[in-house]
Amino acid sequence: MDDIVRIDSNAKLSRIVIHGDTVYIAGVTSRSPGGITEQTRDVLAKIDGFLAQAGTDKSRMLQVQIWLADIDRDFNGMNAVWAEWAPADAMPTRATCEAKLAAPELLVEIIVTAARKPA
Repeated sequence: MDDIVRIDSNAKLSRIVIHGDTVYIAGVTSRSPGGITEQTRDVLAKIDGFLAQAGTDKSRMLQVQIWLADIDRDFNGMNAVWAEWAPADAMPTRATCEAKLAAPELLVEIIVTAARKPA
């Protein structure tokens, strides 16, 4: 499968998968202590790095899925950080849902699909 590039793979997942001009970034979480603001900032910084590894940036995001452990408590805090980070002139489609995340200390998980920059 020469047309699929997998980056940072292990027995459970690939952190980044590139197929054609589409970049898929697996769910990104933060293990940093703190509340939703700190964890969201950490996750978005990681996403910036993963997008750069894949040859693109946040202005090329197509779709984002945001999972919150407690949507009632954390939606506004996450959304404030998102509004500071996301490019106002290039907003992706987005869904935000509540989900039981993989560990109790996790407050947010974000999945990104983006387009690669033209060569």
